[in-house]
Amino acid sequence: MIERYKRIRTERFLAQTFKCSYAFVGMGQHSLTNLYPVLHYLGVPLKHICVTSERKARLIERKIPHVKATTSLDDILHNETIAGIFVAASPTAHYSIASRILKSGKSLFIEKPPCQTLQELDALIAMHRLYGSPAAMVGLQKRYAPAVQILQKRLRKEHLIYYDLHYLTGSYPEGDALLDLYIHPLDLVTYLFGKPEIMACQQVAPASYLLMLQHPHIVGTLELSTAYTWATAKETFNVCTSKGIYRLSQMDELSLEPKPSAILGIPYEKVRTHNSAVEYLYARNNFIPMLPNNQIYSQGYFSEVSMFTQAVERHHADIVSSIETIRNSYLLIQQIKSCLF
Repeated sequence: MIERYKRIRTERFLAQTFKCSYAFVGMGQHSLTNLYPVLHYLGVPLKHICVTSERKARLIERKIPHVKATTSLDDILHNETIAGIFVAASPTAHYSIASRILKSGKSLFIEKPPCQTLQELDALIAMHRLYGSPAAMVGLQKRYAPAVQILQKRLRKEHLIYYDLHYLTGSYPEGDALLDLYIHPLDLVTYLFGKPEIMACQQVAPASYLLMLQHPHIVGTLELSTAYTWATAKETFNVCTSKGIYRLSQMDELSLEPKPSAILGIPYEKVRTHNSAVEYLYARNNFIPMLPNNQIYSQGYFSEVSMFTQAVERHHADIVSSIETIRNSYLLIQQIKSCLF
């Protein structure tokens, strides 16, 4: 019976094939570490890779024999067999690349940030609607993380009180920390709680900020800082509800610490010793080397790539990071920059 289950599971995976062909623009460390492995695992037919260097193009063709490498985006855009294009290039080049892809009518998966300003984002949204590609989504992988999906479903059913989020890294001299790094936590709270308004905003160090945000049904604070270290970079997220306290750590573990009951308004824990029982809703198992226990999966990279290919192949999928849905996140970033600068 066990062997039959294993065989069925393997055959089901092998039966998942693709009708369309795909291309990739860019081959940096992020895409090599987090995106290309998913494409390989799924068996996505990647036919073209576009890079800026002829030398890199030749190295790619030696490394990956079945792929055609090019330095011309037009080679991909004019190829009628290519239906979906992944983009993970320099953030400053994303808007130009995304514009050309959307105008071609091909589906677009673009890493964050897709553009530099809210005005550019609105232009991309307008292009998507005008040229009608099946999918245009942004690689905000935390929206697809299993722990975030579980947390979102739970929070829909509860009375929200307060949250705090800490996103702590080392220095980031190579780009715009607010747009390149902090888009992740800012988008996460916008995705979970809706459009925010800034109640307080303070820069406490270079590229380090303290924020207080008001959402429709909850207030929260955020510490976004590059004043720590990359060696022990941390992202912790606590949400207090009437039921208890949800704690999310690094997208790898989600727990709920229920609040003790009260007797006539008096906390039961003041009357009698209360042994708090923590309920673990999600935890990555570091012992068993299976796909669901891989960080590429727990961080959401696997699911976002899979959803994009489903949208291209079937013209429908549960895409939760379409280019239209991130407007509130860009609006918040614009407001923060206005407050600070």
